[in-house]
Amino acid sequence: MASHRRPKQPSRARVTVLTATAAAAVALTSQAAHADPKPTKSEVKAKVDKLYHEAEAATEKYNGAKEQQDKLKKQADALQDKVARGQDELNTLRGELGSLATAQYRSGGLDPSVQLLLSSDPDSFLDQASALDQLTAKQAESLQKIQAKQRTLAQQRKEAQGKLTDLAEVRETLGKSKTKFQGKLADAQKLLNTLTAAERAKMAADDERASRAAGERVTLGGNGSGGSGGSGGQVADLGNEAPASALGAAALQAASTRVGKPYVRAATGPDSFDCSGLTQWAYAQAGAQITRTTYTQINQGTRITSSQLKPGDLVFFSNTTHVGLYAGNNTVLHAPYPGTNVRYESMSTIGSFQAAVRI
Repeated sequence: MASHRRPKQPSRARVTVLTATAAAAVALTSQAAHADPKPTKSEVKAKVDKLYHEAEAATEKYNGAKEQQDKLKKQADALQDKVARGQDELNTLRGELGSLATAQYRSGGLDPSVQLLLSSDPDSFLDQASALDQLTAKQAESLQKIQAKQRTLAQQRKEAQGKLTDLAEVRETLGKSKTKFQGKLADAQKLLNTLTAAERAKMAADDERASRAAGERVTLGGNGSGGSGGSGGQVADLGNEAPASALGAAALQAASTRVGKPYVRAATGPDSFDCSGLTQWAYAQAGAQITRTTYTQINQGTRITSSQLKPGDLVFFSNTTHVGLYAGNNTVLHAPYPGTNVRYESMSTIGSFQAAVRI
């Protein structure tokens, strides 16, 4: 007679293992199906450019905080010096008052009427009494000086403490801005590291070619701005636009000698620059002192439109986070971003035009 035994059921442990294995396989298949494809070189470049712009915005805030920190420190130091000198003056006044009190004590031990009765020389006593009155008046004057000095010192101490409090807040902002731009630069480097060495080299070469959209290795126009200086050897077609002033021409000429110098965060020259560091340095060489950051430089001089641009004018891009010097023929001389050098570049490749200023 045939056997009709029931097939052996798998153990609960075996079922659990099989179920888990199947679930893992489904999850891996799902992840593979939905995994983001590796970004293309152009996508990487777009993201890197965006991170560089964000890093530059943080750098400008850092520069502004650094400038404010230096100013506040000088003011706080000056106030603290005043307080120290004022305390010395107060101590001197208190010493003088002590001397007057000692002199009064020595001459005024008895009631004046009793001294007069006991005096063998009334005229001499009256002279002494007169001197004592003068001494009392001098004491009163000294007390007034001490009180005035104390009020002044209290005010100066309050001002110094306020400056020190502001300084602490600015230093905190400084640290946050530094952390932010360092993070943006690190993110940009991570993105670049997803490319091969050959892809990175090609991106750099493409970027360099794009930056010379205004013309490469051609003769300069007659605007007197120079443009072939520096170690980069770059020459741009700047047309024949005349600068609006000798000051603008001199600033552009100075900046043109820095072509090829590297972009370095928070640098103001003469061998490396960030964007506003270059414009500040260039105008300093021309004899004009302008402020340190894009956010303050945009409020100097006279605001002009893009159609009014002349060589030497300051041009601002991307929500006032970047600045360069207009060089003519729709071209700007600027320090672009980390990993690049000071160079001429077409305005159309830099970013969105924000504003322009004539110093």
